[in-house]
Amino acid sequence: MSIRELMEEREYEILSPYASHSRESEGRLKPEEPCDIRTCYQRDRDRILHSKSFRRLKNKTQVFLEPEGDHYRTRLTHTLEVSQIARTIAKALSLNEDLTEAIALGHDLGHTPYGHSGEAALNALLLEAGIGHFRHNEQSVRIVEILEKDGQGLNLTRETVDGILNHGTANMPKTLEGRVVRLSDKIAYINHDIDDAIRAGVLEEQDLPEEFTAVLGHSVKSRLNRLIHDIITESTGKEDILQSKAVGDAMFGLRSFMHRAVYRSTRVKAEEEKAQNMLKALYHYYEQHLDRIPESYTRLMEQGEKKEIVICDYISGMTDQFAVREYEELFIPKGWTE
Repeated sequence: MSIRELMEEREYEILSPYASHSRESEGRLKPEEPCDIRTCYQRDRDRILHSKSFRRLKNKTQVFLEPEGDHYRTRLTHTLEVSQIARTIAKALSLNEDLTEAIALGHDLGHTPYGHSGEAALNALLLEAGIGHFRHNEQSVRIVEILEKDGQGLNLTRETVDGILNHGTANMPKTLEGRVVRLSDKIAYINHDIDDAIRAGVLEEQDLPEEFTAVLGHSVKSRLNRLIHDIITESTGKEDILQSKAVGDAMFGLRSFMHRAVYRSTRVKAEEEKAQNMLKALYHYYEQHLDRIPESYTRLMEQGEKKEIVICDYISGMTDQFAVREYEELFIPKGWTE
């Protein structure tokens, strides 16, 4: 019996009956020989961790564009925080930590440069072109199924792909592990965005509505502790991932407050508009100069993909810094040198 098979057997001894067992996976889109030492979900996690898209997250905006301080979150640090919160909950509930981690690490691979403002810019461009929309969760799936490894994709299990696709939508992931990540994502970004907003001087701890902090706590640490413990308490022995009404209402109330006070604040929106204008300028330039796009993307058009989708594939994969450098190269005049 291989190491993988021993681990698969052990899952039946230690995991909840509601957990996703590796041996019962629905498999991959393209069948593969199993690994002798890793379960299918461990392979998913490793493939995501070693992907180019994952590495690029370190230079993509979370909320604050081009922050000067060293301690602001990036899309990568957000992803790691989501992974840690999700694994803590999954372990406590005896769920499959490997699947949980794979979904968490892959959930934001499709995010654009400059965060949700970049996502809004590409979405507006595709709507204007009349060929659909742009959503980062769908782009994350497109990356793992098509774009990574020069068009081969990562060929992940269906459970991991489902969790990535449905981590922030009205649709619920099929697995409890996916549902854990879905809530962990919200827990992470609400709390670390508060932390970053306080650091940036956009708000202060006392600005948070007392009706929510009275339930969740008056510090990032206490709020994380309350939210995580509440999910574990409410979900233990259940065939779903749940929150108590008081804690759930307070979390979503705090989320709404953050949208009003931070995400839509004049200070944040002013910089976001500049980022959107930059990405739109790049998009329109590439429409007329497809030769500027790498062949690994343009070859998709030979397979029938629309050029507008391919341009969005390329732009969405950029880091913040690369997008700026490309914009400067294409639109900012340079001084003459002999």
